[in-house]
Amino acid sequence: MPAPDVAALLVQLERSEPDIAEPARVAVEWLAGGEALETISQFDVCEFLWYTLPIKVPGDQATIARALGKLLRLAGMERYAALCDSPATARILLTYAREGEEAGTSAYHRELESTGVLPPDVPELSWSSIMGPEELGAHVACAAALELAIVAGDPVDREELTRRWLTAPRAELGGDCWLHRVHGERLNRWVLGRGTARRELAQPFEVRLHAPIEAPAEPHLEPLRWLLDLARTGVRLTERLNVGRAVAAEAAGRFGWAAPTRPGAESRAVRGEADVPAVTELRRIAVHDLGALRRSGRRLVLTTTGRNLLDDPAALWEAAAATLLVPAPGEHDFEISIRESALMILVDGDAVPDGDLRDRVAEVVNGEGWRSADGGRVTGVDLSHPLARLRHRLDALGLAAGASGGSGPAAPTRASGPARDAYVWRLTGTGRRAALAALRAQALRPRQYAGLG
Repeated sequence: MPAPDVAALLVQLERSEPDIAEPARVAVEWLAGGEALETISQFDVCEFLWYTLPIKVPGDQATIARALGKLLRLAGMERYAALCDSPATARILLTYAREGEEAGTSAYHRELESTGVLPPDVPELSWSSIMGPEELGAHVACAAALELAIVAGDPVDREELTRRWLTAPRAELGGDCWLHRVHGERLNRWVLGRGTARRELAQPFEVRLHAPIEAPAEPHLEPLRWLLDLARTGVRLTERLNVGRAVAAEAAGRFGWAAPTRPGAESRAVRGEADVPAVTELRRIAVHDLGALRRSGRRLVLTTTGRNLLDDPAALWEAAAATLLVPAPGEHDFEISIRESALMILVDGDAVPDGDLRDRVAEVVNGEGWRSADGGRVTGVDLSHPLARLRHRLDALGLAAGASGGSGPAAPTRASGPARDAYVWRLTGTGRRAALAALRAQALRPRQYAGLG
């Protein structure tokens, strides 16, 4: 039996309780948006009562909530009507009124989580707080599926149900699945970006990044595997909590990380971690980005996450490749845009002199509207720190083919003129795959409001 017509319900309410008919009309217009009441879900009602009503709807909020409850009862939707009159709704509205929007929104999220109808993040997809139409459709559909399962009274594994709902082919999507739709939407948004130069650079990647980038068959990420394996028995640290000289020297010899001097000079003997920047970067990746190592006293030890990554090569590849674009503490979108543009330029394997890379990246970020600290156009010097971080990461993961003018990898300098071209950027075959995997992870990341993780 179809739900009663909203107009007819409002006429009935006008006759029985004329004082709340207008608040009920306001509420149902916000809630249903002109659609039939049978299209709404518990998630829709909760979102209206606990977020939209206190933030966006003018008027007496308690009266509007009560009026909506009356209308929903007339429609025979008792479960939803009970939410309008619930202590949770009264408590959340009071929190907004007394403590402000931030406290009210936090109370809304806690209460919504407790209902069980909020789709959780799953390994395949972390939900955005800013959703496009496809992601919003997927989120609403998953919430409705969770609600139906809860109402049926069966035990509900929210994560498993959400994964199944996202990945199963659906007739209403022409045989596609919601996960592909969301990924396609995010990838398209990333490709469009800002600025003509950025769009032209990114456009070919919409097709290239459509499918996951598989790990290469040959050995790869050898420095990271070596460090994690070494940590099974613990890596001793110095009094200053650096990796000891023996380990730093072994890494330098094993992976060609000769201690740097000035360009063209002989490499000096390794005296400690400070002489091998790639070791420091490798440790940052393993400890801070992957959570694979932790410090225990004066030792680096393998975590449960680290053991799992060592045992799962596909997971290690995906997690490690993504660290090429993970922001460092204090970094913002500007620095990420620089490294992202550099990877797109380098991904096809051509050798690119450092000066040329800086010029091309500067063109992209200027076109996006970024400006230097003094408000002028971004120049090659402004790119030094983000590009140096990228090069250290490529070196640390064994993804760089090495720079000209020296026996091993080296980070770009702040030099200008001919000296700035002393180094040549070039990725290994595995490095090109890792760059694609990092770009895909960046493109598919969830969009969040500032301050939300």
